[in-house]
Amino acid sequence: MVVRDGRVVGHGCAALMIHVLDKGRALPLAWRVRQGPKGHVPEDLPIALVALRQACLPEGTQVVFLGDGECEGTALQATLNEAGWCDACRTAQRTVATWDGETIRLDTLGACSKPGTRIALPEVQCTRDAYGPVMGRSCWAKGSQDPWYVVSNMDAAEEACGYDQKRFRIETFFSDQKSRGFHLPKSPISDPQRLARLLSAACLAYRWIVSLGSVCASDGWIGIIHRMKRCD
Repeated sequence: MVVRDGRVVGHGCAALMIHVLDKGRALPLAWRVRQGPKGHVPEDLPIALVALRQACLPEGTQVVFLGDGECEGTALQATLNEAGWCDACRTAQRTVATWDGETIRLDTLGACSKPGTRIALPEVQCTRDAYGPVMGRSCWAKGSQDPWYVVSNMDAAEEACGYDQKRFRIETFFSDQKSRGFHLPKSPISDPQRLARLLSAACLAYRWIVSLGSVCASDGWIGIIHRMKRCD
């Protein structure tokens, strides 16, 4: 599974990143840094990241792409379809969809549901551009204050919502990069290229630490010593 998300880095900059979920953790794969606050970004940035990762994957690799509304858009969805990737991306409540000839906002689904329910609309045309058909879903987990809305090219509503719930694992990476790690949001650097290089070093260090932890969990400290000797 590939997860996309954005976070503040440096002074006045934000990084758009994609990660692979492996053994309960999000491991960074690729990123782009731009000037500006965290929030909605142009579609060309996530599309560029998808193209970058697609070029590195063996043909026929099955990928599930998870995201949120920060960089949603029909061009990105079309790119994922062309790449043969499945996707389950959260979208805004105000997103407009056309289903069975009727135009509605997705939050209409949540208004008619209660905690613990899922509602799926198949064969939906998404946004006023009428992109589709896709599946529109309203998922209201027990314990949550509000439902969330997912647009997906999958066929099964439960499968898409199940994948979407795994996005929380990305927060471990960002907490390790902030309060428990490299404190990247506090860096005074404001140049995107310099921040991208700094992020490269931090991500490589993070992957190395996770790798050593995995070796230690399976082989103990002896395995780490052998790994260090091979690096020498």
